Amino acid sequence: MKRRDALKNIGFAAGFAIITPSIFSMLQGCTGDSVTWIPNYLTSDEKIFVTNLADIMIPKTATTPSATEVNVPQFIDKYIDEVLDTNDQEITRAAFVKVIAILRPDATADLGDTTTEQYKALLDDHMLLKGEIDQERTADPEAMLMTTSEFLNQLKWMIINAYKNSEEVGENILAYDPVPAAYYCGDLQELTGGKSYSL
Repeated sequence: MKRRDALKNIGFAAGFAIITPSIFSMLQGCTGDSVTWIPNYLTSDEKIFVTNLADIMIPKTATTPSATEVNVPQFIDKYIDEVLDTNDQEITRAAFVKVIAILRPDATADLGDTTTEQYKALLDDHMLLKGEIDQERTADPEAMLMTTSEFLNQLKWMIINAYKNSEEVGENILAYDPVPAAYYCGDLQELTGGKSYSL
């Protein structure tokens, strides 16, 4: 297997893809205010980055909570700290360093002062659509680290899945059946008002 294929399967997202009750019990165990929460793995800059990115990707609306309101950043910190092995944690840390350096042009600047527009510009420049070429990977196909695009796409995937599997979203926003025993066949709009089923 080529290194780039292995990076796509890094435990950062691959282990998360194998949905197990123990992984999602971690999500339900994440509580606390995102401002006063002290991460186990993330540095202070990484905490700011993940918190802001999560709320940019899934902001609060009139009918749904934001990603931080359902403790997505806390889950990401806990997941990296408790699930990833040391090597994957080092790869993840290097990716954080790289992406934060892109976001903050002056190393002495406070990352907390970074604007939403700067985050959106980072995503516009580095989040690739299916079929687009990752220039970083093309330039060094056997690189041992994730490219900016690979890292941001894995974070996006993790944010969305942690959000959808949080208790608040699963029980109060998505279609929820605590004891799924019946088989339904029909139009999703008619069955659930267009909502996906939660786990």
